[in-house]
Amino acid sequence: MNELKKFLIHRGFNEKVDCTIILGSGLGGFTTHVDNAISVDYSDIPGFPKVTVEGHGGELIQGTVNGKKVLVFSGRFHHYEGHPFDKTLIPVQISALFSSKTLIVSNAAGGINPRFSVGDLMLIDDMMRVGFAIQPLGKPFQSRYENTREIETAIRVANELQITVKRGTYMYVKGPVYETKAEIRAYRLMGADAVGMSTMPELLLANELGIRTLGISLITNLATGLSKNKLEHAEIKDVADSRKNEFATLVCELISQLG
Repeated sequence: MNELKKFLIHRGFNEKVDCTIILGSGLGGFTTHVDNAISVDYSDIPGFPKVTVEGHGGELIQGTVNGKKVLVFSGRFHHYEGHPFDKTLIPVQISALFSSKTLIVSNAAGGINPRFSVGDLMLIDDMMRVGFAIQPLGKPFQSRYENTREIETAIRVANELQITVKRGTYMYVKGPVYETKAEIRAYRLMGADAVGMSTMPELLLANELGIRTLGISLITNLATGLSKNKLEHAEIKDVADSRKNEFATLVCELISQLG
């Protein structure tokens, strides 16, 4: 990892940042809000996996947002693509190497809570998974996940900006196929509000490393059994485009206040 940091510094990156952002499916447009940007393609970074999922740009950017130094990962690596957890968590490890104080992670998720609608932004205030362990680097997480302060800040900021947000519990599943109707019914009874195939490992590792965390899910579809429409990955971009301006406005202000 230290060699990777040296490589990025050689490409013009500063040694420290205030905040790191990992962008999920369809949300790569946020990168246009980064000033003084230096960009490196993932394919040019030694040891980086390839990005294979549609809607993930595949570049690492350093620059400034509202005067704060940021790292922005446009695209992520998923466990369902065949990557071990330690590979999927490279962005969090790099965040720590650059002394980032805050990590903001976004994703596209399926809505389970019947009070949620397509296009909602959900702040992740808790997470769950069923039947498998997340053990990067060969050991389980030791710290209790806590982000109450960050959630409260995000709610206050959203209210000030007059941006409607929800809050809820995120169910992490490995994928790569969408869940069955029976699984969604079970997840709803267990208390899940949204379901997706990323984010939980990143937030848990950042928490373990002492980095403040905030997860934001864009509800891009209703989960299996809650809609008559067939789930298609292409619809994610359309929904993301409809909320991209509010998402960017919210994240930029959160960088100012959390970073």
